[in-house]
Amino acid sequence: MATISWSENGSPKSARWHSENSAPAPTSVVVVDDRTTAKAAHRTAEAGTAMLWRGDFHAARRLVQDLDRRLRRRPAPEGDTASLFRAHRAARAERAELLGRVLLVLEPDHALALQRAPDVREACLHAYGPPTGEPMCVSAPELLGVISAHQWHEKGVDVPALGERIHPDYGVFAPVRSEYVALVAEAPLPAEPPVAFDLGTGTGVLAAVLGRRGARVVATDINPRAVVCARANIHRLGLAERVTVEEADLWPSGRADVAVCNPPWIPARPTSALELGVYDQDSDMLHRFIDGLREHLNPGGQGWLVLSDLAERLGLRTRAELLDRIAAAGLDVRARYDTAPSHPKASDTTDPLHQARREEITSLWRLSAGSPAGGR
Repeated sequence: MATISWSENGSPKSARWHSENSAPAPTSVVVVDDRTTAKAAHRTAEAGTAMLWRGDFHAARRLVQDLDRRLRRRPAPEGDTASLFRAHRAARAERAELLGRVLLVLEPDHALALQRAPDVREACLHAYGPPTGEPMCVSAPELLGVISAHQWHEKGVDVPALGERIHPDYGVFAPVRSEYVALVAEAPLPAEPPVAFDLGTGTGVLAAVLGRRGARVVATDINPRAVVCARANIHRLGLAERVTVEEADLWPSGRADVAVCNPPWIPARPTSALELGVYDQDSDMLHRFIDGLREHLNPGGQGWLVLSDLAERLGLRTRAELLDRIAAAGLDVRARYDTAPSHPKASDTTDPLHQARREEITSLWRLSAGSPAGGR
């Protein structure tokens, strides 16, 4: 277990180090407080030194916000869309690394011993599990994310197509884009009642939609947090008799009448468990869904691929590559249903990728077994 060490009031101190994105424990740490300016924090962070905050909690949050604004002032990159995306990702990673050098220490019971600090124990229990009885050091942005995620969890996310709220757990991607859920709620089912697979279920929202439509569903996810989250949502919605949630790397055993997959849309390397819901390195999950579909469908069954074309608009994948992959797997496209984005980023003109996000289309591709692989 990694630890960090520092000196405070002339005495050596240490704490267990925790990072959700697997950042290494800082080796150089200084103690700072309310007197520290964003300019000074920027200089210290760029020198590779972490700053352990011992001042007012709200001042720590303002410092992180001010430091973030300073880091965003750098000139916008130039180039084609793919280059813009890569530069945007690199800038975000650098910004996250520097912001992550502002540290907070949780007490052995997960309490935060700072002036005007909120009671974060329940939020930390939700994110990290029971306290270990020793102090734990985390980055300030991570703890602020833990607090925000717990608020999302408590409040829930309204899903109009379901007529219910879904409660995301920490580290599980929230279903904030209701347009793709509506596609699954409205597409015609191939059988009545169908056996359905929901692959990469996340919060369980699509499994719940299918269950409400009368399907018997097996939902899978490789993320243990997602499995716990989906089971809780399914139980809360009274669908436990129709929907089973399993921890699995994509496919469960058996065959289905409809297999639904909403893979991460961007073929890039994720940097945290939460980013697994957005980034799919080398389109691995997308390819495994397409390639494995024939052997996991009942006769007459369908695969429902829910996919944004954002990767195409960013120059990271072409439509021809997607169609070639579908054809090589011996599949036919029976229909495609499209919807425009309604999420806030689609109208955020400050986003360097605004144009691509504004034009983005999300589709449900209805795929079925066609010619043998290579026969088209």
